[in-house]
Amino acid sequence: MNMHPRFDTARESTPRKLTISKILADLILACQTIQDDITAEEERAGIFDRSDRRYPILARSLNERHDNLKGTIATLERRLSERELGAGMKPFP
Repeated sequence: MNMHPRFDTARESTPRKLTISKILADLILACQTIQDDITAEEERAGIFDRSDRRYPILARSLNERHDNLKGTIATLERRLSERELGAGMKPFP
């Protein structure tokens, strides 16, 4: 049976940290773009209340996507922080 170490070395964790940071940056940018699209759709329709039955379907689906991305971002940020704190590093801003 091959035993693999469960702890990353400094050499292995740096590229992973950079990859996660890049993914986070891309997801944050996607969230901002989606928020802009939601705002534009609401302004186009003239309806800003999500509970209004006339609220645009596109805005509803974009809001769901936006909420899912925010959850994904929060999860990745938490995992990144846990890894850094577990490795004795400062949290990544």
